[in-house]
Amino acid sequence: MEGLLVGIVGTYFMVCLILWGMPIAFSLLLVGLAGSLYLTGASATLPQLHLRLYNVVSTYSFTVVPFFILMACFAGETGITSELYTGAEKWVRRVRGGLCIATIVGCAFFAAISGSSVATAALMSRVAFQEMKKHNYDQGFAAGTIAAGGTIGFLIPPSVAFVVYGIITEVSVGKLLVSGVIPGIILTAIFSVSIFIIVKLNPKLAPNVLGPVSRKEKVIALKNVWAVLVTFMVVIGGIYCGLFTPTEAGGVGAFTLFLIALARRRLSLSKILNALDETMGATCMIFLIVYGAMLFGDFLALSGVSTTLISFIGELPISRYLILSMLVLLYFILGCLMESIAMFIITMPQVLPLLLKLGFDPLWFGVIAVLLVQLGLLTPPVGLNVFVVAGITKIPASEIFRGSLIFWVGIIALIALLTAFPEIVLFLPQMMAM
Repeated sequence: MEGLLVGIVGTYFMVCLILWGMPIAFSLLLVGLAGSLYLTGASATLPQLHLRLYNVVSTYSFTVVPFFILMACFAGETGITSELYTGAEKWVRRVRGGLCIATIVGCAFFAAISGSSVATAALMSRVAFQEMKKHNYDQGFAAGTIAAGGTIGFLIPPSVAFVVYGIITEVSVGKLLVSGVIPGIILTAIFSVSIFIIVKLNPKLAPNVLGPVSRKEKVIALKNVWAVLVTFMVVIGGIYCGLFTPTEAGGVGAFTLFLIALARRRLSLSKILNALDETMGATCMIFLIVYGAMLFGDFLALSGVSTTLISFIGELPISRYLILSMLVLLYFILGCLMESIAMFIITMPQVLPLLLKLGFDPLWFGVIAVLLVQLGLLTPPVGLNVFVVAGITKIPASEIFRGSLIFWVGIIALIALLTAFPEIVLFLPQMMAM
């Protein structure tokens, strides 16, 4: 009983530290270390510190993370992101709210070479917000659209979240990456339709409809997306056909984008160094979060909190879909409070056996979990994407949270659709060569 009490108190303090502004990685590290020291003493805890750190940096599958991030950094440094937005804008500018729809489509294309929700939101904030502001779009709605569009970066492969989930659950990372393609396209369509409807109901959100664009200009604009399509086909096509592993695909994708940028004379030595510097910083941040989450997960395992909670839920005499709803609610709450990678590492060792016991496919649940993470990226108090966009656009976070409300509905609708028709997720992975 004492262990459970310590686990509950530790979790409470961890949440408080995050809400007080301490970085998530350090909150996890501090509470995980202190809790483990209290429960097992220094002789058992301290040897685990370097062992866990070695496990993070030496795991072969984790090497795909810096490659995916490097792809996004190359795209940002060479102006590919701006081209994606401009190309999409040419095709939808005649529709009311067209710049918001172009932002969503641009985010989807950039997600195909990014793997990071935050990177997608940050780059599109710099590219799209000023254009929407210039045409008198409601600033909270415009910034909320960018924050929501950024979440697509976690669903459309390559996705860092899928990589981490696959490593933890031992589900094929290649199949996970491929499983996000169709849901990612559907979510892009749902977001676009949601914008069209909400702007029709409230024209003040997007008062200006832009002038016409010739068919020739639209066709020319398509040339701006070929670099992304080539890189995406190389990465996902190679994984789908079994030509290389997801880890190898990350390296191949980064090298492909590097060659394209060189061929287009977009890369200089300074841009290469900037991309490498950004990649190193982002990778260290992710690895530090993983390390902290592992230590905190060890603490929860020692205290018995997570095991007791999952066992209690699993033994309830109710429908498995009602239990699934409880898990969805649990992940939604956690997604509001902590970073996605940390959430997966802390919970999945306990949740996975329950999912298998209930007869749910862990590959399918990986997509559901990522969608819940996306919801958390738009939800206070953490709402990471919202605060990233707020920091760049200087729009109050409260306005952005309000502007992104319509997109919550879209994510929840997709979760319901995939629950009713899991074949949407499983179709492409079942056809893979590996």
